[in-house]
Amino acid sequence: MSPSGAEVIRQIKSQIDEVDPSEVNSAVSNGNGSRPVLIDVRESDEWDAGHIPGAKHVPRGYLESRIEGAVPDRSANIVLYCASGNRSALAAHTLQELLGYEHVDNYDGSWTEWGNLVDVPIERG
Repeated sequence: MSPSGAEVIRQIKSQIDEVDPSEVNSAVSNGNGSRPVLIDVRESDEWDAGHIPGAKHVPRGYLESRIEGAVPDRSANIVLYCASGNRSALAAHTLQELLGYEHVDNYDGSWTEWGNLVDVPIERG
């Protein structure tokens, strides 16, 4: 029997690296050049409602065709996020296993948690 979608996501999450909100907030606030490339894989309406400052928008449905335009360097440090961490986990797996990106993290908690944190920056539109 084939695994369920939830089982596939659990399996993928066990194979990828995840970062917590404090690490992402620190990276966003860090001006010393070590900031990772933040990629928001949510849909356009979600992006327009608010996103982490400095993030690049590459919707999950267009990831394979648009990621090289957003992050041409496959050795760059990348942090992916979505609303709950599931789409970004799938995207992290795709970037590492299929497209050869070397340093990819999934933001554990993702936008839902970020949006509920106090005193973190949010951009709109």
